[in-house]
Amino acid sequence: MSKVCEITGKTAQTGNNVSHSNRRTKRKFNLNLKTKRFWSESEGRWLTLKVTTSGIKLINKKGLDAALKEAKAPKKIY
Repeated sequence: MSKVCEITGKTAQTGNNVSHSNRRTKRKFNLNLKTKRFWSESEGRWLTLKVTTSGIKLINKKGLDAALKEAKAPKKIY
């Protein structure tokens, strides 16, 4: 499975490691992804989602159903 948040749509980013001599090498900034179960009141069952910690905060703030309704679909890369 890909490393994409199912709520926010965030993906890994790329950047540079910069050494003391200012030499640059490529690196990857990975997500803080967690697999978490949430109780859905409307469906009456547990939903397992791969979300970032910012996605968990969004669900806690707005509620699961509202967050899923506003969820950004992951971009398809061909």
